[in-house]
Amino acid sequence: MNLRNVVVTRYVTPLREGGSLPAIVEADDDGMYVLKFRGAGQGPKALVAELVCGEIGRVLGLPIPEIVFAELDHDLSRTEPDHEISALIRRSAGVNLAVDYLPGSVTYDPLVLRIDDDLMSRIVWFDAYISNVDRTARNPNMLIWHRKLWLIDHGAALYFHHAAGWETDAAKPHDGFPLIKQHALLHKVKALRTVDEHMAAALTADTIGRIVSLIPDTWLAVDGGLDDGAMRTAYCRYLTERLAAPRAFIDEALRVR
Repeated sequence: MNLRNVVVTRYVTPLREGGSLPAIVEADDDGMYVLKFRGAGQGPKALVAELVCGEIGRVLGLPIPEIVFAELDHDLSRTEPDHEISALIRRSAGVNLAVDYLPGSVTYDPLVLRIDDDLMSRIVWFDAYISNVDRTARNPNMLIWHRKLWLIDHGAALYFHHAAGWETDAAKPHDGFPLIKQHALLHKVKALRTVDEHMAAALTADTIGRIVSLIPDTWLAVDGGLDDGAMRTAYCRYLTERLAAPRAFIDEALRVR
């Protein structure tokens, strides 16, 4: 399990609808990407969530655009006239995260594309597992591209890691995630219990460990005196223990549905 590395060669345009001011950029492979900045207000933890959740989704067979590591040179700030963007580029010099840009994609509309019951249930399961607060009717973070559904923007998930002391909180992995009641698809799902065992079985401890190992050391802020190795262990423990049956996040989703 590896991610490709690209070098950002051109800053194209900001995506100002994003809270962290992501941008469309061009890279040295001639590809276009949506760049998520390490130096944005949400900090590197948003990139950790984007990476970990995106790769978990890929293991679960969900439609996630390719994620790459994007090297950003602070010299790109010299040609940027916007002071805020120029400062953001300088703060983010080094390894950032980028997602494949889907040109011409549109926000998911159920009148345009029907999602079958199985996929819909697997998306809700996934979002409940990763505590994704950002798949609401107002902002579904789902795109239609080439008549296919794509899931984007998982930087707000894993919000537990913003709480002090989460690394040693034994109860944290067993939270029920009550905010699943706001999920855009929850009221439509019919097979949540049916997909539960299969989804959980796909995420072995070894698979989770390989995903967490992808996180660059520079993104793992030293919280509570823990080094990057201890932080990786904490993420693995949380994500593994959250899968233990009975899964409170599934019981909560079924209850509020």
